Amino acid sequence: MRSKTAYATALVLALGVVASVGLTRQQDKSQRPSPSANAQCSFTDGKTIGTAYSSPRMKGRKIFASDGLVPYGKVWRAGANEATTFVTTADLTVGGKDVAAGSYTLFAIPSADKWTLIISKKTGEWGIPYPGEQYDLARVDMTVTHLTAPTENFLISYNKSNGGCTLNLEWEQTRASVTFKEKM
Repeated sequence: MRSKTAYATALVLALGVVASVGLTRQQDKSQRPSPSANAQCSFTDGKTIGTAYSSPRMKGRKIFASDGLVPYGKVWRAGANEATTFVTTADLTVGGKDVAAGSYTLFAIPSADKWTLIISKKTGEWGIPYPGEQYDLARVDMTVTHLTAPTENFLISYNKSNGGCTLNLEWEQTRASVTFKEKM
């Protein structure tokens, strides 16, 4: 009887150690092939918009194409790992749509000539699958620019422009942009 109890105790402890090591690895984001990154922009009154995402690498792969890693016409999580978050402390307008201060998730639909940015009200999920149109706050067109040199690491950045903050999604030889303005 004692040997069965000792065996069961040892098994439970071993499983606990294995689960703990797995959880530690999962939480150590610095060890991921697509590391965490952040981008932020401040308005003149000090209110901000910011994005947290994971930055995948090209690694010689074809990224944006019908048969690429990120296929044209399909919803993409705009990064890797957890969903890409968008947090604003200001009420905004983008592409004629209102975005109230709060937390959101960003997705994109790439194509050769224009992209669509999706601002989803559903937050806290893993990056895929896309939760569905019923959670969309807004879909707005993005301007596409073809870059002369490739961008190896997926990059999200903001530029201050025209009294607003322009969001840029950049990877491979593509930059997709849209401007957020503070709602007055």
